[in-house]
Amino acid sequence: MQIPITSEDNGTIHHDFTHEIGIGLLAQSPSISPKFLYDPLGSHLFTAITLLPEYYPTNTEKNIFSQYQDQIAEAVGVGGTLIDLGAGNCQKAESFFNALKPSTYLAIDFSIEYLQDAVTKLKGKFPNIHMQCIGMDFSKQILIPSSISKTKRTFFYPGSSIGNFLSCEALQLLSQIKNQSTDGGLLMGVDLMKEDSVLLAAYDDPLKVTAAFNLNILNSVNSHLSSNFRLDQFSHKVKINHEENRVELYLEALEDLIVSWPENSKVFKKGDLIHTENSHKYTIESIKKLLKNAGFEKTKIWTDPKEYFAVIYAQ
Repeated sequence: MQIPITSEDNGTIHHDFTHEIGIGLLAQSPSISPKFLYDPLGSHLFTAITLLPEYYPTNTEKNIFSQYQDQIAEAVGVGGTLIDLGAGNCQKAESFFNALKPSTYLAIDFSIEYLQDAVTKLKGKFPNIHMQCIGMDFSKQILIPSSISKTKRTFFYPGSSIGNFLSCEALQLLSQIKNQSTDGGLLMGVDLMKEDSVLLAAYDDPLKVTAAFNLNILNSVNSHLSSNFRLDQFSHKVKINHEENRVELYLEALEDLIVSWPENSKVFKKGDLIHTENSHKYTIESIKKLLKNAGFEKTKIWTDPKEYFAVIYAQ
């Protein structure tokens, strides 16, 4: 289903998600798209997650960026447009401004309120870079404003967010990026498969910040759907699916309950699960194959000593 999209004068793209959420909840195996994790509160909670010692992806990727910044900048080249997908607080892109010297920066994220604050601060620090931000669900379609030059577009997709997508969805997204990058490319971060103990610590931390992040998706759903989910009736649950090479996040019902919203309702029995996120892990070979299938012919890859994470520039 194509999500209805409207655009306002400020460039913000808006969506009506009620139908999509309802279909997911009423399915035989209920699910909520992970994009709904990133409302304003969820975005702040995710930033807190990235500061946890157990959450290795952010620091590992940051260290790769820092260690190999000159090599990455040489591969990407300077100037042009930097398009930041899932920009969040924009700090990862900011770390490359001096090296890549983009003339234009386009920040895209699901949570426009959080994004606008971040870009406003950036504009003051980098007045020579033309900056624009858009609230967009790019999981279905990437819609770049016509005002953005098609020359030398570098898409920036860090944090291994590509892991949230099923293989067919990831292929569709990467193919869109390839088609819209023209003479540019894609700079992305990819999480690599590793032992269960490291994964479990990262996705079920002792401080329960990840649990709060996962549970907050119910607040997000309530705001979109006018539903009556109660967070205290669910708990955070993590599974590692070795067959699919991914970490799976769920919310587990702690009791029998009924959730209702206009014109519909859903019965949950104690122990029933709502699937909220997949986080696929790749091997170097599997991500190279996926990129090739999406039309990228060349790749340059940088990893950390433990090979926990990879940064890739693809053209």
